[in-house]
Amino acid sequence: MKLNRFAGRRLAWVLVAGVSASALAWTVGSPTSDTPSPSASSTAPVSSAPTPIARSSAMTLGPGIVIDQFGYLPSHQKVAVIRDPQTGYDAGDSLTPGGTYQVVNAANNAVVFTGSPVAWNNGAEDSTSGDKVWHFDFSGLTAAGTYFVRDRDRGVVSPRFKIGTNLYTPVLKAAVRTFFYQRAGQVKTAANAGTGWADGASHVGPGQDRNARLYSAKTNAATERDVSGGWYDAGDMNKYTSWTAGYVVDLLHSYLGNKPVWTDDYNIPESGNGVPDIVDEAKWGLDWLGRMQQSNGSVLSIVGVSHASPPSSATGPSYYGPASTSATLNAAAAYAIGSKVLGGFPAHSNYAATMRTRAENAWNWAVANPNVTFRNNDPANGSEGLGAGQQETDDYGRFTAKLIAAIYLYDATGKTVYRDFVDANYNQANLIRWYNYVSPYDANMQLALLYYSSLSGATASTATAIRNAYNSGMESQYLWGKITGKADPYMAYIPDYIWGSNAIKGVEANLYLDLRRFGVGNRSEADVMAAAGGYAHYLHGVNPFGKVYLTNMYSLGATNSTNQIFHAWFTDGSAKWDDAKNSTYGPPPGILVGGPNYNQWDWDSRCPGISAACGTERPRPPYGQPPQKSYKDFNDGWPLQSWPISENSNGYQASYIRMLSRLK
Repeated sequence: MKLNRFAGRRLAWVLVAGVSASALAWTVGSPTSDTPSPSASSTAPVSSAPTPIARSSAMTLGPGIVIDQFGYLPSHQKVAVIRDPQTGYDAGDSLTPGGTYQVVNAANNAVVFTGSPVAWNNGAEDSTSGDKVWHFDFSGLTAAGTYFVRDRDRGVVSPRFKIGTNLYTPVLKAAVRTFFYQRAGQVKTAANAGTGWADGASHVGPGQDRNARLYSAKTNAATERDVSGGWYDAGDMNKYTSWTAGYVVDLLHSYLGNKPVWTDDYNIPESGNGVPDIVDEAKWGLDWLGRMQQSNGSVLSIVGVSHASPPSSATGPSYYGPASTSATLNAAAAYAIGSKVLGGFPAHSNYAATMRTRAENAWNWAVANPNVTFRNNDPANGSEGLGAGQQETDDYGRFTAKLIAAIYLYDATGKTVYRDFVDANYNQANLIRWYNYVSPYDANMQLALLYYSSLSGATASTATAIRNAYNSGMESQYLWGKITGKADPYMAYIPDYIWGSNAIKGVEANLYLDLRRFGVGNRSEADVMAAAGGYAHYLHGVNPFGKVYLTNMYSLGATNSTNQIFHAWFTDGSAKWDDAKNSTYGPPPGILVGGPNYNQWDWDSRCPGISAACGTERPRPPYGQPPQKSYKDFNDGWPLQSWPISENSNGYQASYIRMLSRLK
């Protein structure tokens, strides 16, 4: 199936390829109850003995109190959200909070913090969620421990959560490890993958990735080449050059943005080699991009593969698409920043030099061939069935790819030809030409410009113009104005709940975090961490579903985690991998799901008559809901077509990783 990612919004790395297969989910450990059970042991309580814990009978469809189910760093803002649904599938629920809210130590049932909830927007209903909301701020509590929030008068409680340092480290590791599960051609041993997801190398049989043929010359053995490796892109297993290059760049920026957090113990095959595993994972992507480059410097655009569950059982042939300007420029950017980062590790000095040469060769070909395009999965050129998502771009997309490549090439080589290109063309980027336009839909361009502004050899006037424009854009009513004005009662404002909204949450957080990384503006670290933290908390459960939007995180502290994703491996109906609660394993931990998708999901237009699988009416949710409730934890293929909501994407994952790794 062909998908329009992000509803046509420009976000260079974004991908949610549709697949002609459905998806699945998995389980690690057993889900725990949403209701904490106080220990019988007790130390001296801060206040009088707490009242018995009970669920409010008025909240049967959704949670009453939502918190970050992994917890909060001691110095960070901590706000529980109390919700009273007004519109949507759970409008029959009702919760008017009592006047006293408590934080209770789960170890001894002692009340350690007391306060009163504050109505959001004077008690108005929020149109994006359909809820009335109250905030209970317990930021003053900094002591390490395991807690839950309780409404003293109503008896309603939150899930348990922790306060402490390094709380997000195991979550971050799980999120990064999802790239390992997405590796094509990688043997996944039980020691690395876990028993439930052990699998042989995929797509390495006859006629597959090691001797793939050009899609338009399938019978011509002379077109065979090795395009093995890389990552399954999303729920589909195809490999797209431009998007893969974007993932490499994002992973390497994750490393550059907070080097101390990255360790060499993520239990991937490269662990223990003296290189942080985030860099090892980026190199896996670079290795594949290297195989996609031709001798003239151009880079092939795509590899289309067959799908199966598990991936090693896929037997169909692999085909590749021709080179394009956009694929070549995006690869040039990845080669260049890869050269810079990997050059910092002595074991990779020769590899870094090779990447630098690849980057310059790609640049030279693209300059000589500025408008070569290729649309995969397009009947107009006979490529229907080659891949799923469409990665080809427009004139502005090729321009930004070239400008981004020039920035990273200048950093990697120090050659003034690349700096001159940046200085002559940066003012055509939307950030400048649209007068301080900062947007999650142009994030890669903005990040590259900020990176250029931080380089010691950057032209001072260009660097100043970039930094001033970014700061002005961030200070607008559309960014900081939404934070300080509390535009979103769930404290994670985004402009639209479109395809891949959970990825946009991560991108928005990174817009704020980049202020601190690059020293732009004068916002305090506390303000930046509060703003960015709101997006992490949303993805960790501070949302209308009280749902951790990462798969199968029960063993890491989640009480309500995503159970199903649309993925060719973790497919609907699989006894092993369909569902984290009801299958043997479900999907592995840490995969970010696409999330709420307002007005862009529907069942097949021929439903309900075309198939009994339609049911009698569209499921609610996701249908007919306010934007933040336009989600369902499902992974059905045709005819219910869950992929606009429940598919994963390496791009979604990369934005989340870059965000979480910088919360401190």
